[in-house]
Amino acid sequence: MRVTIKDVSREAGVSIKTVSRVLNKERYVGEDTRERVQAAVALLNFRPSTAARSLAGKRSFQIALICDNPSPYYVYEMQSGIRDRCVADGVRMIAQPYDRDSATLIDDVESLVDATSVDGLILTPPVTDYPAVLDLLARRGVRFVRVSPGGDPGLTSSSFIDNLRAAKVMTEHLIGLGHRRIGFVKGHPDYATSAHRLNGYLAALADAGIAQDAALIRGGSFDFASGSRAAEALLDLSQPPSAIFASSDDMAAGVLAAAHKRGVRVPKQLSVAGFDDTALAAVVWPPLTTIRQPTRKMGYQAADLLLMGDDAPVEQREVPFELVVRDSTGPALT
Repeated sequence: MRVTIKDVSREAGVSIKTVSRVLNKERYVGEDTRERVQAAVALLNFRPSTAARSLAGKRSFQIALICDNPSPYYVYEMQSGIRDRCVADGVRMIAQPYDRDSATLIDDVESLVDATSVDGLILTPPVTDYPAVLDLLARRGVRFVRVSPGGDPGLTSSSFIDNLRAAKVMTEHLIGLGHRRIGFVKGHPDYATSAHRLNGYLAALADAGIAQDAALIRGGSFDFASGSRAAEALLDLSQPPSAIFASSDDMAAGVLAAAHKRGVRVPKQLSVAGFDDTALAAVVWPPLTTIRQPTRKMGYQAADLLLMGDDAPVEQREVPFELVVRDSTGPALT
């Protein structure tokens, strides 16, 4: 027979209301009582019904992820991190992809809120900075947390890495290898992180006394095709760069493809660097030197912030990045 909350109550020697408070992680429950209830739950292998919890606590025990990112690796890691945190609280995650250019974006988000009655949302770039979406959620009283917001950090809790500093570290790595003509492939202009990474690249050049050259900076969209196009343009220059730093691994893979197509040897003739350290970075040839953006950890922290409750203070959690050096970068030719 199915174990019920009454069974847990009887085993722990407490009221059903107390068991409910422990399951919902409410405050004002003594530590000894909480431990007794948790022990009873484990002993009886009790699995609370989401529907019953919803009726009792006026919560749906569901949160939603709003995502729009051209990299499937990023989306997978973000979902995995959020799911890891949700499992601990018995909360269901709904992943809802949206097209940032859709004319119905606002209606779609509102329909999601109405249809699911989610307890909160996690927004990823670029939606994390869309004023119309932020205004809608604030007006509807829906709790939300942002990943890598570009502005107004005090608006909501958020998780992020220091994108400017990370790009600066990567550029300094290339400068340390003797490169002076370093091409840079920007991310999609709708993403605040694109500007932060560009500014990190420029800051490293300035600190090293290397003059900025607009011809070495090319636009991209965080996808393979735009990285390949940018590399073709950079390699067509009368003085091509000796290194190219693409601000995502997908674009860096496009740079590698363009170099291979031309017979340009990497890293002997051209160093290539990326950003993110997705699964792609380790399987391209040569494996990419990149910045490890701990996307799964950012997702976990965003979910943790969201599940802290309505009375939790606004908090910004910075997750550390890491420079990962592989075989795609090497000393500049002298």
